Amino acid sequence: MASLLGLLRTMRPKQWTKNVIIYAGLVFDGQLFNVEALLRVTVSFVLLCLAASTVYIINDLVDIERDKLHPKKKYRPLPSGVLSPLVALTAAIVLPVFSLLAAWSYSPLYALILLIYIVTNILYSFRLKHVVIIDVLTITAGYVLRVAGGAVVITGVKFSPWLYAVLALLALFLAITKRRQELLALGEISGSTRPIFREYNLALLDEMLRMVSTSTLVAYILYTIESPSILLANTKLALITVPFVLYGLFRYMYLIYVRGEGSAPDEVLLKDRPLQLAIMLWGLSFLVVLYIVPNILS
Repeated sequence: MASLLGLLRTMRPKQWTKNVIIYAGLVFDGQLFNVEALLRVTVSFVLLCLAASTVYIINDLVDIERDKLHPKKKYRPLPSGVLSPLVALTAAIVLPVFSLLAAWSYSPLYALILLIYIVTNILYSFRLKHVVIIDVLTITAGYVLRVAGGAVVITGVKFSPWLYAVLALLALFLAITKRRQELLALGEISGSTRPIFREYNLALLDEMLRMVSTSTLVAYILYTIESPSILLANTKLALITVPFVLYGLFRYMYLIYVRGEGSAPDEVLLKDRPLQLAIMLWGLSFLVVLYIVPNILS
């Protein structure tokens, strides 16, 4: 029983929240209430979670010795000895095979995207995570693949390229902030815990954050005025959502720079009420613009 619980912990169910982004194509294309499309994306979400768990298991298997030196990661099931490496390896083989076969049964293109996602992240675990800059770009690519996966399983998608840009830049922003906070928290032992930290310093990461945060906001503004799915009745009402995005970016940077919050973006989100409120208001305002306003104007 302890081994199974250890496996579940290693699969990182808390991290599955990142995969919710697969619904982006459905929501922003105005198909949220299309039952068939919603069902297809939901099945794809479940398979993506299993594929992502495969990557987490492999990542922990690769890093088991380094994690034993990490102040927090040493308590994970594999480095602590709760989970057997053999059980973890078996799960790492079964989960992707099942996910790919199930995806192929209803969307070969999604199965291909899922395969690329798995391969990319395995390469990340073994090599790319040790290559400066490429490491954060690979994390970004994973989010873009998630979004693309959700788009290919539904029909009639009017998906703006600007939305891909926004989501990619936002993912890059979060990846860089995570690197920065990990480097800051680990201090002098950062290089021994993860060699890639020898290639970074706070000055570089801060400069990258400035560039990416600005680009994210600009790309989002361009999305709100260029996307075919939200140019409603010749209006650009989606611009009213921009202040929430701006506040969200500023609030997150405040939490990182002033409050010194933890390294994981999901941990920050779960704890900070103002940030949660900003995201909720952004979501509600966007849903009103995308789903309610057209009915009023029609």
